[in-house]
Amino acid sequence: MSKSTTAETATGPSLVDQKIAALNDWRGDMLSQIRKLINEVDPTVEEDCKWFKPTNPTGVPVWSNSGIICTGESYKAKVKLTFQKGAFLPDPSGLFNASLEGKQRRAIDIGEGETIDADTFKALIQAAIDLNNAPRK
Repeated sequence: MSKSTTAETATGPSLVDQKIAALNDWRGDMLSQIRKLINEVDPTVEEDCKWFKPTNPTGVPVWSNSGIICTGESYKAKVKLTFQKGAFLPDPSGLFNASLEGKQRRAIDIGEGETIDADTFKALIQAAIDLNNAPRK
């Protein structure tokens, strides 16, 4: 990665673009689809990549609105969407299928060839945004 495209010089959305392009397979396609759905719910969502390390030089995509909505980690066999406050979100359709034992986070693991119900996912994104923007007690 050249100096002009490192984390120090790139903007949030362009870092997400770089992450998707670097994957260059079904995982990039899935993250692109997830990104599109999130932006349909909130066109002003903040996008960035965080947690850069030698084994993951393009970082982890993060979508935020008054706090983290979710992250999009990519592994060899799955894309993991982790919701920071997932334990507090309604999930009547059972989208959450990972990290179910946590007291705060919940995740959705998506494998190659699997799909995600767009309307249900968008409702979950909206619920996360609403929770982030709710008055604090």
